[in-house]
Amino acid sequence: MERLSVIYASALFDIALQKDAVDEFLNQAIFLRDSLSDPDFQHVLVHPQIAAAEKQEIFRKAFSDKIHEDLLGFLLLVADKNRETYLLPAINALISEIERYNRKVTAKVLSAAPYDDKQAESLRVMLSRKLDKQVELDLNVDPSLIGGPFIFVDGYYIDWTVKKKLYDLQSSLKENRK
Repeated sequence: MERLSVIYASALFDIALQKDAVDEFLNQAIFLRDSLSDPDFQHVLVHPQIAAAEKQEIFRKAFSDKIHEDLLGFLLLVADKNRETYLLPAINALISEIERYNRKVTAKVLSAAPYDDKQAESLRVMLSRKLDKQVELDLNVDPSLIGGPFIFVDGYYIDWTVKKKLYDLQSSLKENRK
């Protein structure tokens, strides 16, 4: 599934470049992702008893005046080919591809406690300098980490959590016993 989604995203990205509409496609892809992620919309999209023509009409009514004609054409094609399950992964892949092109990345950050604004900005600035890219943060809390952050950004992960350090210490102690 991922391969076809990437192919769709790549084709859409090429169209955005050709039409000098990269930023427009990014904004509209984010709008589509948010709209199509709605559980009610998802239910309609994958419902086997709703015909492709009906789904296409739903797309036209919902998006024809809100998105670029090529993005609408993509939605209609996906419905026509009964490939609705590829829709959100393709849109997410398009967003990622455009953000890479614009030298933007999103860092997914897990921490044991919430970051305040000053801590978050400090982390964002540090990651931006290290990666030489504009970084946005997706902050989430997981108390099981005990302390420290787990960061996934641009295909890399950094695990500075207390949970990981305790695991490493435990592993080291086991190795020393042998």
